[in-house]
Amino acid sequence: MGNSDNSAKILKGSLLMMVSYLLFRVGGYVYRVILTRMLEPAGYGLLGLTLPLQGIFQVLSAGGFQPAIAKFVAQHNALSEEDISRQVVITSLKFMMTSGTLFGLLIFFSAEWIANFYFQKPAMVYPLQAVALITPFSVIVSVFRGSFQGFFKMEYIVASRAAEQIVMISMAVILVSIGFYAAGAVLGTGFGFIASAIVSFTLFKKYIWIHFPQPENRISFMEEMKLLKTILAFSIPIALTALSEMAIYDVGPLVIGRYLTTEDAAYYTTADPIARLPLIISLSVAAVILPAASEAASLKDERILGTYITQSYRYVVLLVLPLCVGIALFAQPLLSLLFGSDYIFGAEALSILVIGMTFYTLFMVSSSIVQGIGYPRVPMYIMILGTLLNIILNFIMVPLYGIVGAAIATTIVAFLIMMSIMWKTFQLTKVKLPYLDFVKTGVSSIFMSLPLLLLPQTYIGLFVAIIISPIIFIIIFGIIGGFTKRDVRLLQRYGNKMGPFSGVVEIIVKFIERMQNK
Repeated sequence: MGNSDNSAKILKGSLLMMVSYLLFRVGGYVYRVILTRMLEPAGYGLLGLTLPLQGIFQVLSAGGFQPAIAKFVAQHNALSEEDISRQVVITSLKFMMTSGTLFGLLIFFSAEWIANFYFQKPAMVYPLQAVALITPFSVIVSVFRGSFQGFFKMEYIVASRAAEQIVMISMAVILVSIGFYAAGAVLGTGFGFIASAIVSFTLFKKYIWIHFPQPENRISFMEEMKLLKTILAFSIPIALTALSEMAIYDVGPLVIGRYLTTEDAAYYTTADPIARLPLIISLSVAAVILPAASEAASLKDERILGTYITQSYRYVVLLVLPLCVGIALFAQPLLSLLFGSDYIFGAEALSILVIGMTFYTLFMVSSSIVQGIGYPRVPMYIMILGTLLNIILNFIMVPLYGIVGAAIATTIVAFLIMMSIMWKTFQLTKVKLPYLDFVKTGVSSIFMSLPLLLLPQTYIGLFVAIIISPIIFIIIFGIIGGFTKRDVRLLQRYGNKMGPFSGVVEIIVKFIERMQNK
């Protein structure tokens, strides 16, 4: 497989996953935008404090199985062991249906204690109990999405995400409108996962199950337990890593909920999702690089592995860095536009948080690479230490500096864990970091930001920035030789498939070729 084909595999899968995460993020933004106006800051603060706990319980019940399923399905398919891939999915589904039900019950009966003892906000009881409906269905969805990911069928994940978001938003609006308040918003998420489970099961049964041969001999109970142990050995470190990853974002709101008002929680939890916007890109690449790295490592092909790694880093930095610069410069009009003028008090926290997300995107890609080549404990250890540090810093800085303190603590920790995981990644893979590409992207982002500083912090200024910033960045990046011949080939390959954007892609390709010929 040539380098361009390897890059195309990563790019195609990443683009599809980007659509999936974009649906998730856009749907989440629409969900939040509507609910900020329906619930007002105090009510939205209750929802903002519930969502992190919802995510924690989902990760605990899912146990890191989605990436584990993706890894083992891709690995065994590459070795023509489809019967083992089949059993991986079946065993995972049995385990996760059980764990999802148990954690759902745990959430329901612990809700009153969490609301009254830790947060000292009795109004949180019902929203937390509503989370119990979500957990069983969310873990079932993760099994099917893991198998889709392992087969590189990212379009099926896109379909399940679309169903989830449409139903979630619709039901949340209906339930809040008829008086369920913040609990109705959480219940809407539960109905979204039910819809996603139905769509995922249908796609799995029709398009994935047919690739699994019927085994000649039924697996014994002890053999299945041995397989489950293997899956758990890989998935538990990933689950602990995922919990620690969530702590990077969610320790802030949870500490804010302890010391500050629900209004403060609302300001921070409206800034936080905008800061996470760059994660659409890194999550997309990370979802593809994990099975791709696993496949390359299984085949012991260092050349392909090196190509996967360097191109993944390059694409992430190329897209994330200028995006983060733009968000940091226009934090206030972005918050006002999306959530209303009542929430602009989170602007300073957003400008700081998005810097942390720049660091965190590189951590996520590195983490998936290390997991894919068979070292899932490395990011786990780094994230556990990062989580402990984040908890300490938040409990120190939130009482002193409010929501800005939470943003500063998160950014410091994101930088430290990024440096740690990248150093370990290149030590394990012996691949050289594309320093020059990083420098060129940084220089282009700096030049892009200079004219943006002259624009007013208004909706008009934001609109102008959205139009001119990519143009400035592409011109500067092209002039300093940032684009490669591989970039041209990939743009030409996919440009004609981009519908109304094909003309724009063609202009970019011609500009790059002109710069390369000089």
